[in-house]
Amino acid sequence: MESIFFLVVAAVAVISSILVVTCKNPINSALSLVMTFFCLATFYVMLDAPFMAATQVIVYAGAIMVLIIFVIMLLNVRAESGKRGSHAVLAGSVLGLFALFQTVWFLSKGSMTGATGTMDKAQIISVGHVELIGKALFTDFLLPFEITSVLLLAAIVGAVILAKKKI
Repeated sequence: MESIFFLVVAAVAVISSILVVTCKNPINSALSLVMTFFCLATFYVMLDAPFMAATQVIVYAGAIMVLIIFVIMLLNVRAESGKRGSHAVLAGSVLGLFALFQTVWFLSKGSMTGATGTMDKAQIISVGHVELIGKALFTDFLLPFEITSVLLLAAIVGAVILAKKKI
């Protein structure tokens, strides 16, 4: 039953991620991205990581998508009116096939290392997921965490400047 559930969620995730790229309306693309985020949260629940699932839903499906939809409405982005140039479709197809070939090649030539972490499942359960994630986030990964927050702030300021009318 778990395998069937995984396959269904995986199929929905793949279809919704394809819709993110192919939808002409930016709001429909954003909603498809929300569906992809919910599928990823479901994967986290299946991997016994409920905190990561909740964070996925709250941060990405909630806050980041509100920000993206706000920027779409602020910039007044319309659906694509004309048809795409054939050179763009050709270049995208060639690039996509190249990426697919590379992925298949690396997966076929690579091997699993079998490396495991320093903590086993019993230790993780005794300490708790949230404490371990918080300790790693605010000690080992503090600089990338802060850089990400500055980048998000810069994106918001950039969107406001782009949308601002001439004074």
